[in-house]
Amino acid sequence: MPVRPGPGGPEHDTGSRSAELAGFLSGLHGRVDPAHMAAAANCVIDTLGCIAHGADQPWSRAGARHALATGPGACTVVGWPDRASPAMAAFANGAAAHAFELDDVHEEAVNHPGAVVVPAALAVAEELDASGPAFLEAVVAGYEAMGRAGLAVGPVSHMLAGFHPTSMSGVFGAAAAAGHLRRLDAAGLNHAFGIAASLASGTMEFTSSGGMAKRIHAARAAEGGIMAAALAAQGFEGARDGLAGRYGFCRVFTDDPQPERLTERLGERWMIDEITVKPYAACSDVHAMIQATSELVAAHGVAADQIDRITVDGPTKAAELNDMDGTRSVMAAQYSARFNIAAAVLADPADPSTYHPDRIADPALAALQARVATTVPDPVFDATYAWKQGARVRITLTDGRVLQRTVHGQRGSMHDPLSDEEIERKFRVLAQGRLDTAIPQVVRTLSERPVEYLTQHLRSG
Repeated sequence: MPVRPGPGGPEHDTGSRSAELAGFLSGLHGRVDPAHMAAAANCVIDTLGCIAHGADQPWSRAGARHALATGPGACTVVGWPDRASPAMAAFANGAAAHAFELDDVHEEAVNHPGAVVVPAALAVAEELDASGPAFLEAVVAGYEAMGRAGLAVGPVSHMLAGFHPTSMSGVFGAAAAAGHLRRLDAAGLNHAFGIAASLASGTMEFTSSGGMAKRIHAARAAEGGIMAAALAAQGFEGARDGLAGRYGFCRVFTDDPQPERLTERLGERWMIDEITVKPYAACSDVHAMIQATSELVAAHGVAADQIDRITVDGPTKAAELNDMDGTRSVMAAQYSARFNIAAAVLADPADPSTYHPDRIADPALAALQARVATTVPDPVFDATYAWKQGARVRITLTDGRVLQRTVHGQRGSMHDPLSDEEIERKFRVLAQGRLDTAIPQVVRTLSERPVEYLTQHLRSG
């Protein structure tokens, strides 16, 4: 259902695209379509499952210790008895959500909104004792801002220049979610966007020389967005066109600025309608490759010792940023096209344990990975990247047969979405023994309950 922009504040009519977006988002209170509230509930369920699994990872535990060391607060840090301030609880939960490549994706914006927006919205909602509907509305607003910022910066150019989209555009999503809960008017939310523009950061160097920094990119964006909204609520002023101005976010961090996309079809096209829920614990840019390989293996009963070589065609991004030895680290395994294709033959990329350090060290995986060629860029897949992901996998067998499969619009994406039950099943697998497995049902009843009903269950797991 189309939604008209709200009346906004005194700065709504400045001619700035940032102000126009802020005016629209500030008018959403009590006016979000039930279908989008239901979509937000699915995003919350999926993200909480990711947090449950990710909280046990060493990088997440380090992030949580850092958050809790900053001092006590009122907000839940999943998996820990102590609480933190809103910004630092969001930092800890954001790190856990983004800890293991399980979190949702807006493919075209090339960012992970759930790991940023849900922790930010949850922390501020808990601080303010917000209603369940206000929390879900904040999630919708946050996804909208983060997705549109990601589109408007020219996402492919932005990423290939070395910026990590989740950490860069994420700060606007967190600011929008926190601003919604703080009931910032159009002027206030626009100030939050202007402040957030000075907090955007994060590079893709982890794909080249490793390290754990990528694991806190969603965390830092969630923290920064909460800070931006809190400062705006105190009367702190940000740039009036922080997103699309001459030196705004959408122009500085790209060679392909597309600021018109900040406001294009506002109220008609919704970012939360376009989310991919990931069935595999790997970079979503290689999911079509995993799916194509898995389907060939299942259809033809292919075994590793029957394979002579595997070739793959895909988007340029995957050829440039996903070509690595996946056996050198967990991060590399989750990003490597060659490793994930090998894993689709020998293991199960839907099982997070496939990426355990002991598993990726299996010599059989290394041997098969060596028979997978570097991804070849294909104009067909570049033409739809990243709105619709695609890949073509060819397996040449030792007997000379060639098996080929193309996937264009992978499972879990808006082109082939997971059902509510499949999303809940993923949650149960990830949360087993870590969180209350009744949480999906709790989230689905938030339209009639305060957010405290959810946080009580998060603390009881």
